[in-house]
This record gives sequence, C-alpha cells and structure tokens, in this order.
Amino acid sequence: MPLSYLSPLLNPNSLRMFFLGFAAGLPILLVFSTLSVWLFKAGVNRATITLFSWVGFAYSFKFIWTPIVDNLKIPILGNLGHRRSWLILSQLMIIFSLIFISFTDPKNSLIFTIIGAIFIAFSSATQDIVLDAFRIESAPKILQGALSSMYLTGYRIGMIVAGAGSLWIASFLGTEIYDQKVWQQVYQIMAVLMLFGVITVFYSSEPKIKRDIEKKYNQKIKFFFAFLFSLAGFILCYSYFKDLINSKEPIINFINEFIKITFCFLIFFLIIYLLIKTNFINKESAKNAYAKPVLDFLKRYGSKATSILLLIGLYRISDVVLGVMANVFYIEKGFSIAEIATYSKFFGTIATIVGGIIGGLASVHLGVMRSLFIGALISALSNLLFAWLAIITADVKILAFVITADNIASGFAGATFIVYLSALTSIKFTATQYALFSSAMLFLPKLIAGYAGSFVNLFGYPTFFVLSAIIGVPVLFLIIWINKTVKISKR
Repeated sequence: MPLSYLSPLLNPNSLRMFFLGFAAGLPILLVFSTLSVWLFKAGVNRATITLFSWVGFAYSFKFIWTPIVDNLKIPILGNLGHRRSWLILSQLMIIFSLIFISFTDPKNSLIFTIIGAIFIAFSSATQDIVLDAFRIESAPKILQGALSSMYLTGYRIGMIVAGAGSLWIASFLGTEIYDQKVWQQVYQIMAVLMLFGVITVFYSSEPKIKRDIEKKYNQKIKFFFAFLFSLAGFILCYSYFKDLINSKEPIINFINEFIKITFCFLIFFLIIYLLIKTNFINKESAKNAYAKPVLDFLKRYGSKATSILLLIGLYRISDVVLGVMANVFYIEKGFSIAEIATYSKFFGTIATIVGGIIGGLASVHLGVMRSLFIGALISALSNLLFAWLAIITADVKILAFVITADNIASGFAGATFIVYLSALTSIKFTATQYALFSSAMLFLPKLIAGYAGSFVNLFGYPTFFVLSAIIGVPVLFLIIWINKTVKISKR
C-alpha cells in the first residue's frame, strides 16, 4: 500500500485527533462495561446491572446543554479559546467524577455509585460535544474521513486501557473475593490517565471558526441559569433511578417509561418557554440556541429529514442492545475476568480499531452510503455468533473468534456512521447539530437496552442474541431508501 494512500491519517490534525479520541474513549467503559463487572462482583442482580445502561442517557440528552457549550464563554479558561477551554473543563470534570466513584461501594450503597456514574457520563458527554465540534471545525470535509478514523482509533485505544487495562489491574489486585479497595485503585488510576487528554488540548490549536457568541455577559449568565433551572426540572421529573433501587421487580413497562421520558422533555421545554415569556432570558438567545440549528437541518432536507433521523435512531441498535449484556454473559458463561480483559477488551478493541480504519477508508473509496449498508449488515450478522456461543460449551478460542468478528463489524459501522453524521452537520451549528444527531442515535437503543437483563431472565441468552440481530434488519432497507431519495446538502 503506497505511503501516500495513508498520508491523510498522518497529518498533524489527524494525530492530535488520535490523542483526543483516547481521552474520549477512556471514560465510557468505566460507566458501562467495567462498571458492570464491578457491580456483578458486588452482588448486584443482572436486571439491575443492565438498567445501569440508562446512565448512558447523558449521551442521548446532551443536545439539551449543547447550546451552553456553544454560547457560554468560560471565565479565565476562556482565554485558551472557546473549544479548548470547554475541553479542559470537561476533562477535569471527568477526573473528579472518577475519583468520586472510586470511593463508593455498590454492595452497601448503590445510590452513590449511580451518582458517580451519572457525573462521569455527564462530563464525558460534554467532552464529546466539544470534541465532535472541534474535529469537524479543524479540517475541511475531504479530510473528515481521516480525522474520524484517527479519532476512532484513539477512542478504541482509550477503551482498551479502560476496558482491558482496568480489568487486568483488578484481576492482578484480586477479584475472587470482592474488595471495594481493588475497584477504588482501578478508577483512580484511570483518573490519572485522563491527564493525557488535558496535555493534548494544550498542544492543540483553536479552530479558526468565527462564532456568533453573545457579547453581553449578563445575558450569557441568565441563559446558563435558565438551562440549570430547566435541567433541574427535568431531573426531578425523570427520577426513575430512585425507583430502580427501591423496586423489587426491575421489569418496567416499556411504553410507560417512554411516555414518562416524553413528559419530562415537555416539562423541560415548558420551563424554557416560561423563562422566555417572563423575559428572564432573551427570546432571540433561545432561538439561536435551540431553534435555528433544528430549522437549518429541516430547511436543508425538508420532508426527507424524518427518514434521516429514523436512520440515525436505529443504525446502532443491534450493537448497543447486545453490548450491555456482553460482560455479564461472559462471566456467567464461565470465563474469568482476566480472559474477558484479554479477549474482549484488548484483542476485541484492537479488532474494532482495525474495523474503524477499514470503515474510514471505505467511506472515502466506496462512498458513505455503501459503507453504511455494509456496516449495518455485518453488525447484525455478528450478533448471531453470540447466539452460537451461548449454546455451545465455553471455549476460549471460539470466544476470541466471536469477539474479533463482532468488533471488526462494530468498528467498521462506527467509523462510517461518524463520517455520515459529520456530512449532515452544518458548519454554522456544528456542536448543536452533531449533538442532536448523536443523541438521536443513542436514545432508543439505550432505552431498549435497559431491559436486556430482564429479557434474558425470561427467555435466555440465545433468543436474546437472535432478536438483537433481527432488530437491525430494518436499517438495511432504510439505507437503501435514503440512498435513492436523499442527497447530502451543502454545509
């Protein structure tokens, strides 16, 4: 392969994006995969562990506070530049959140572990908002495939460190008998590693993008407090985490929960509306923050916007629904934590990196829509391998094969999807629109994934894995339809 073919991956912007991707990938497994092992060893039941995946709604709802990230200049840190200052702040928030959760013990007080996980997810989602905008603003459209691939590569290496690395450390320190101090040390080590992200930001340049940020400082502060009031209303409404802990029966009716979430969003926007009507915040400020990014997207795609949003909401559903059960499945199948760390979190993540690089290059040379179709197809098919693994005798070689195939598929699909979302995003509303897209991507999969443990309790692993593949089939037809009817508009 000629070196010139790889040159887009080796330019300074791509290399910086690799290290920033590492900072983005480090926290996510610490509130999902690694946390599920910690909870299982602490004696938390299977259904409750999968309900913990709802902590991931921080990633789904991040568009709510994205306007703050886009419009509020941070005092003191703001001198570093708008994107860089928010990156530093979010990374410091992640570090302190990891230290906080390290002192909790889910065996004795699950509520504090939940609070710590929410803090990590919120801080990590905020970092993702800024990084997505930073990546898109740092290079022209022609280089977005390369930046996405390097970002995803760094992201996956961060996941290796947080996934395999954390479990190796835990295994070395001793996990046969539950000891909270083992997990305390694991999470504190991960907090120290986040400093690599902080250092990278200081060696990165602020994107040269002109921003329409309000000049009146008092109005910014009002807007920020309006967001806090609204978010508080949302959190008070959306209080099912308390119900989760007190509930003896964790199986919750899906439709009722969906209605509850919708109602909470209405409460959020009602508070915003009342604050505008009482002149607490400027009407034009709210319009710029929430309405204009949405109207821009609708104007560019018109009646086809619904189809695009449907694709975004369904594309990763097979991966996400299966993913929340993976670690618990491995442990219950009889594999050790060291084996899970080696084959799932180390070699599996390397396979994801390989898939991500192939996916990024495929997007450049085959086209985004063809690559999206291939990614959706192989992601659904790879889930069937888990159904096979569930019905045979536990074998490390077969585990390695299944994990490698699944992670190559996941990496390929993830890279092509990032390129697709980046192409949809207008440069005028980079952070807000991308956050809306990525939020839509995670909302429905995370909502369904919360019931994965309860479903396995009722029907078993083989049926669960087969259905997780089947629900990805409609995506294939949707991609074909969109490819024929929708063209990416100018940014």
